[in-house]
Amino acid sequence: MGTRFLPATKAMPKEMLPVVDTPAIQYVVQEAVDSGLHDVLLVTGRNKNALENHFDRAAELESMLEKKGDVDKLAKVNFSTELADVHYVRQGDPKGLGHAVLRARPHVGNESFAVLLGDDIIDQRDPLLTRMLDVAEKRHTTVVALLEVDPSQIHLYGAASVETTDEADVVRITGLVEKPSAEDAPSNYAIIGRYVLRPEIFNVLEHTQPGKGGEIQLTDALQELAEGPAWLGGVYGVIFRGRRYDTGDRLDYLKSIVRIAADREDLGPDFRHWLIGYAGSLSEEIPASEVLPEPSTGVIPVIKQH
Repeated sequence: MGTRFLPATKAMPKEMLPVVDTPAIQYVVQEAVDSGLHDVLLVTGRNKNALENHFDRAAELESMLEKKGDVDKLAKVNFSTELADVHYVRQGDPKGLGHAVLRARPHVGNESFAVLLGDDIIDQRDPLLTRMLDVAEKRHTTVVALLEVDPSQIHLYGAASVETTDEADVVRITGLVEKPSAEDAPSNYAIIGRYVLRPEIFNVLEHTQPGKGGEIQLTDALQELAEGPAWLGGVYGVIFRGRRYDTGDRLDYLKSIVRIAADREDLGPDFRHWLIGYAGSLSEEIPASEVLPEPSTGVIPVIKQH
């Protein structure tokens, strides 16, 4: 329900919050299209009609822009309309991610499919989903995206226990735990919002009982696949070391806007110039004790042996 962003999300779905000048959900649909997936099903809930409106025609707006000769804005409006073949289904009761995935079964049928969560934006220059699709096809398996996080942050994610493979960025997943404490986490490999799932996941979700938070957790179903017979293909992970923007948290949302705007060809030069000056003026006001150290360029993977 987007409660972290109230009052902005009182009447607007959180997925429609703009990241610079584009709704967060459009970045996610664009990623699917860039990976060759044009049939997109949005699993929505109450008060999310704005999502459907965004990917639909806006005849009055288009007519007005056309009459004004504003071809650039008209192209932007038409781009989202023509981006993909978009369908919608309501989840109904908010029973968790696993339940939301299960609602897609009539649309997906007996085919493998990708799941992309709307809170995660992956930079176009770092094609994670394309790599996941390649691994899934090559190994005939279910694939999840993994990110190395600081152990102190693992409680915010599902954590994976893993075994290495013959590919540096691919691991075999032997177990999954939803939002464990740092002490109980099998590793600091966190599951982020990208999955490529075989259709067998639907049969597993049908009998998956509510787990953490009283919800049907996709993580629990994936755990069953990981422990299942070989013909199910197991579960593998692609370790992602590219640029990811988290729009589900207010602070991370602001950071995402700054990072994406700074990289834009149309906005970046002027924005970076202003940002450097503004940051310099702030540094004179911030006490030394409050200045945070520069973030590490990488996170050392922590894998616990049992």
